[in-house]
Amino acid sequence: MASDIEMIAEAVLPSSGFPVDPDLLPVEPAYKNVLRARMSVVWLVLWAAGAVADQAMLQETAAAGLPTFVIPALAAVAILTAPERIYRRLLYKLTDRLLQVVRGWLFHVDTVVPLVRVQHIDVTRGPLEKAFGLATLVVHTAGTHNSIVMLPGLAPQRAAEIRDIIREHVRTDFA
Repeated sequence: MASDIEMIAEAVLPSSGFPVDPDLLPVEPAYKNVLRARMSVVWLVLWAAGAVADQAMLQETAAAGLPTFVIPALAAVAILTAPERIYRRLLYKLTDRLLQVVRGWLFHVDTVVPLVRVQHIDVTRGPLEKAFGLATLVVHTAGTHNSIVMLPGLAPQRAAEIRDIIREHVRTDFA
């Protein structure tokens, strides 16, 4: 019989083909709304560009009016499905030695940041994140490749808590 943690992990990251660490935590569910809002803006711009192209170039062809109707249909499918998939596959874990961020539903990325490599930490909140009560933890590490690790979708208190834990670890490393 599977443990409660394994059942939760399977519900959060079902049959991804990758081993699931039961200690990984999901971000806040409100992050799906931030993703939907961002995608809506992108699709609105694409729809406007398609409508302009439709009016300017396609009026005399059989494809006239097609972009004006196809783009919103694609947008609806993307806005309804993609945020849920992205949310389910954004997980993190903080231990006394490392921060691990696992993301990706099309391309799987598992980033492990040893806390001894951390240079500084930011907690950022853009307008959409503020509207939905979220924050992003930004960890800057030593080195050049993947030197910035972002963990979006955290509650502001949790982001500040993780920042303070990492800051204390960095402080004790240099003491």
